[in-house]
Amino acid sequence: MKKSKVVNENEPPSYQEATAGYPEMEAQFAWDDKIIRRTFIRKVYAILMLQLFVTVGIVCLFTFCAPVRFYIQTNPSLYMASYIMFFATYIALSCCGDLRRQFPWNIILLVLFTLSMAFMMGFVSSFYNTKSVILCLGITALVCLSVTLFSFQSKIDVTSCQGVLFSLCIAMLLCAITISIVVPFGYVPWLHAIYAVIGAILFTLFLAFDTQLLLGNKRYSISPEEYVFATLSLYLDIIYLFSFLLQLTGNGHD
Repeated sequence: MKKSKVVNENEPPSYQEATAGYPEMEAQFAWDDKIIRRTFIRKVYAILMLQLFVTVGIVCLFTFCAPVRFYIQTNPSLYMASYIMFFATYIALSCCGDLRRQFPWNIILLVLFTLSMAFMMGFVSSFYNTKSVILCLGITALVCLSVTLFSFQSKIDVTSCQGVLFSLCIAMLLCAITISIVVPFGYVPWLHAIYAVIGAILFTLFLAFDTQLLLGNKRYSISPEEYVFATLSLYLDIIYLFSFLLQLTGNGHD
C-alpha cells in the first residue's frame, strides 16, 4: 500500500517545492545557494584569520618578552580567570543558538572567547623555549594549510567518518585516565607522547571534518547562519592541534 505524504494546506510550499519541474528556476536556486555558501566561507575565514593573528601575537608576547613571561608565570590566578571566561563563553556560544546568532552579542562573546583562549595558550607557551614554540607554530600552519587544501580538493567525505573520530576520542580518554592514575607515581614520557600523538591526529581529522562541514558539498553541512559556530569549531581545532604538538615536540625553558 502506497503511503501518501500529509500536506498542511495552511503552510506555503518551500522554494524547492514551488520550483519543482521548472529547470531554469531550479538552476537559479542552486546558483544563489552557491553564492550564499561562498560568502559564508569568506566570512568564516576572515574572522578566523583575525582570531589567529591575535592568538599568535599574544603567544609571541608571552614567549619572547622576558618581563611579561616572568609576570605571567608568577601569577597563575590570571590563567584560572581566563579559563573561567573561556568556559563561560564557550558554553554560551555552543549551547545558546539564539545568542550566537544575535548581533552584537555573538561578536562580543567571540572576542572574549578568543582573548581568553589566546591568554591560556600564551601562558602554556611561556613555559617552553622559543625554538619549540616557533617550530610548533610552523608545523601547525603547514598542517592547517595541507588539511584545508585536502578538504577543498578531495572527494573523500570526512563528515561520514564519525566512527573513526569517536574511536580516537575514546582512545584519548583512556590515555587521559591512565595518565591521571600514573602521574602521582612519576612522569612516564612515552605515555604522554602517545597521548599527544593521538590528540594531534584527532584534531587534524576534526579540522578536516569541520572544514568540509563549512564547504557544504559533502554528506553533512553546516547552515550559513552559523558562521560564529563554524569559526569557533575551526579555531578550537587549530588551537588544540598546536597545544598537542607543543606537548609532543616542545622543550621547557632551561
